[in-house]
Amino acid sequence: MKGKRIAAGLLAVLLIGLSVPMRAASALSEEEVKAPAAVLMEAQTGRVLYEKNPHEKRPCASITKVMTLLLVMEALDAGKISLTDTVTTSAHAASMGGSDIWLKEGETMSVDDMLKATVVASANDAAVALAEYVAGSEEDFLRQMNEKAQELGMADTTFKNCNGLDEEGHLTSAYDVAVMSRELMKHKKIFDYTMIWIDYVRDGQTQLVNTNKLIKSYKGITGLKTGTTGQAGSCISATAERDGVQLIAVVLGAANTKDRFSAASTLLDYGFANWSVATPQVPPEAVAPIPVLNGMFDQVETTVTTDGVLLIPKGKDTEIQYQVTVGENLTAPVEEGQVLGKVTCTLDGEILKEYNILAKTSIPEITFSSVFQLLFRQLVSMGPSARPCPLKKGTALFAARQKYTKCTSKQDSQII
Repeated sequence: MKGKRIAAGLLAVLLIGLSVPMRAASALSEEEVKAPAAVLMEAQTGRVLYEKNPHEKRPCASITKVMTLLLVMEALDAGKISLTDTVTTSAHAASMGGSDIWLKEGETMSVDDMLKATVVASANDAAVALAEYVAGSEEDFLRQMNEKAQELGMADTTFKNCNGLDEEGHLTSAYDVAVMSRELMKHKKIFDYTMIWIDYVRDGQTQLVNTNKLIKSYKGITGLKTGTTGQAGSCISATAERDGVQLIAVVLGAANTKDRFSAASTLLDYGFANWSVATPQVPPEAVAPIPVLNGMFDQVETTVTTDGVLLIPKGKDTEIQYQVTVGENLTAPVEEGQVLGKVTCTLDGEILKEYNILAKTSIPEITFSSVFQLLFRQLVSMGPSARPCPLKKGTALFAARQKYTKCTSKQDSQII
């Protein structure tokens, strides 16, 4: 690790983590991914590692349910609904075709079981029942889906239903699927469902078998959702984790089930073979005290908070460099949490991330009023019979004396 403290003009903007694409040791050709559109994304950083027609608008079948599940998980986390709540099936929900669990109008089931059916068996009727329970109607839920898509920057996406059945104008892209999959992955509870291979609802009367066959065959697989319709073809958003690397492999429009699983496996293999993650380090120079001019104290303690991980080509972890930049002539007042500089993490000259160096405490500016208040508090604390004590260098009173020594009388100068 190399750290270098560089004095520079203090940046006035907040410094946030940013990512720059880097090349892996070996590239993946388009021919190796047997699908018209695909994306491989690292979930923690959001970095795209492979793309093939990433923004081509296409139907995505039941991968639509990733957004449905995201809104349900948000409602659960917000306490708007609970897993033990009872959901009553409407006539509309019961009328869904395609993959379903044959819900009947008026049939009741817990949110937990409805989630299980939606995730594991890709049940269209259960998805609509959940949507209606969360928002009151599928129409209102659909509005929330499209609002969430806009919030996440999914510019290629328009939802027309909550289960993914073919409908004119119901479109997304491989990139947008990766984005919403990444957001769903933040709700760790979802993996309790995506990792189920076989389970039951209706007191064991209805068996659910996971449509994602990678659950049984791919090392590190964690989910996420499959989808198949006549217009969409065979699709999948596959998630997996190994050695701290979290990948999302999106495949849209594969010719058949075999090709979608093969393409997803190829993408995941490529990611795990070529990329790793590292925990960012904080150089000692980044947390060294910084001198303060005209302050009640002559220096301010600093802190650096790192978040997330650094995504790097495999075998490059020892080559990461850290550069520390702080401002010159820091002058009081200094506010707690004020940005004082940055730590820049680089690899082969490319920026991986930047972290702010922050003031750990506030440092007021020296004024006649503040000096008087400090002197008064010291005198009160000393008591009427106490003798003045020498001031220690680095304290507020010492700094005050240094600044205002010309304004004090010789009698006052016994405070040394």
